[in-house]
Amino acid sequence: MENKQQSNGVIKEIKAVKKKVNWSGSLIIASLTGAFGSSFLYGYNLSVVNAPAVYIKKFYNETWQRRYGFSVDESTLTLLWSITVSIFAIGGLVGAVIVTPIVKFFGRKCTLMLNNVFAVTAALLMSLSLLAGSFEMLILGRIIMGIDAGISLSALPMYLSEISPKEIRGSLGQVTAIFICIGVFTGQVLGLPEIFGQESRWPYLFGAIIVPSLIQVVILPFLPESPRYLLLEKHNTSEAEKAFQRFLGKDDVSHEIEEVLAESRVQRNTKLVSILQLLRTRAVRWQVVTVVVTMGCYQLCGLNAIWYYTNNIFSEAGISHDTIPYVTLSTGAVETLAAVFSGLVIERLGRRPLLIGGFGLMIVFFSVLTVSLTLQNTVHWLPYLSIFCILAIIASFCIGPGGIPFVLTGEFFQQSQRPAAFMIAGTVNWLSNFAVGLLFPFIQAGLQTYCFLVFAGICFAGAAYLFFVLPETKNKTFHEISQAFAKRNKVTLEMQEMNHYPAERKSSAEQESDFTSSVDNGETKKGIV
Repeated sequence: MENKQQSNGVIKEIKAVKKKVNWSGSLIIASLTGAFGSSFLYGYNLSVVNAPAVYIKKFYNETWQRRYGFSVDESTLTLLWSITVSIFAIGGLVGAVIVTPIVKFFGRKCTLMLNNVFAVTAALLMSLSLLAGSFEMLILGRIIMGIDAGISLSALPMYLSEISPKEIRGSLGQVTAIFICIGVFTGQVLGLPEIFGQESRWPYLFGAIIVPSLIQVVILPFLPESPRYLLLEKHNTSEAEKAFQRFLGKDDVSHEIEEVLAESRVQRNTKLVSILQLLRTRAVRWQVVTVVVTMGCYQLCGLNAIWYYTNNIFSEAGISHDTIPYVTLSTGAVETLAAVFSGLVIERLGRRPLLIGGFGLMIVFFSVLTVSLTLQNTVHWLPYLSIFCILAIIASFCIGPGGIPFVLTGEFFQQSQRPAAFMIAGTVNWLSNFAVGLLFPFIQAGLQTYCFLVFAGICFAGAAYLFFVLPETKNKTFHEISQAFAKRNKVTLEMQEMNHYPAERKSSAEQESDFTSSVDNGETKKGIV
């Protein structure tokens, strides 16, 4: 009877430990500061070109006329504008490709800090382009800003996934998506006619980019580097212990240190995995495919098309030109609220329901939007239904597909594979982004109101794939997630470990010794994964 009571007491204690999650001040500040100077700027640069589009095109035409003595034709102007919008993604692709050696050499935190050099340079080029009379400066600034975004959208989720306890890994990972939404909303607010949405003030929209960059540069140096990076790649136990203490808000981090050191002992002779090595590793084959599918759908599902060409879509819906900036503002507000909601419920509902449900809702509202836009001239209230559908599509996207792909990429792979995985994810992300930005105007011109059915089809394909392939990763360690994919990858758990850690294997005696030691200690180990 006494043993039973003790057993129940231990179970209750373990449950209490599991429920207790330390949101330390350093953890909160690191996530907010990192996101403000990174994913915030990505979202801001998605929407900031929308409000001053008319004035920028006029600037292009005047510059062309001053140089060559005649006005630019409509098709060339459309091409120049499409390049200005979509070239941001080419820069993002470059940033995604170069991020792996940068995070390896400088670390996650220092990469975020150094990345602000690109942001400040881009801000100066774009904000001074009107004064210099050079639209090439604006285009070049967009490329450089894209490089900044490409690096930050890989380095930031990597940093957040490595500093967060697994119990809040999803919620903290959603900070990336939440600040993307806040950035979009901020770009819309500053683009209002009462602020910077005027012909003489549009350069200030690009100059404002400097502010988040400077704030990040000032605050980040006082925060720790990723403890997992310090232990597994720099082998600096003392600094890693200090980082754990600050991020977890407690002095005793022996459990966390020992857990990561166990992985470090296994990976001691394992170098950083290259993209080719990762693609050849059978044990993570379906994880890679899943990352490619989720990142591809993240961009190709049609939301960026709505952001890039919101004014045109609302104009087609029958909204007056003077009202459009304020209606557009509502889209950013809805996006932000939906992303915050997702961050609050992701650890309760899980990744899988939010992703599949989000894509499913987008299919429904894209279909209704197509019907509404097609018949809007026959019924006077249909334009308002179109607006509702656009807001519903945005909310559906932000509930799941808008942020979870970044979380999954950090969860699927071990430390040595993570940079290569983020490079693959970033490459798919930015190539898809470029394709949408460049091709959507022509798709819209060719298919008219039926163009959104293309995106509905992509959402359906993504939802179907995730339904059959994606396991739930909520509160699971890397090894548990790997085991969930083992059958589909057609490998045993032992083969998985050989693939993950080819350089060194523990003997059965060592494993038994470790197990006995942990049982003797009578402690439950819980840490950052």
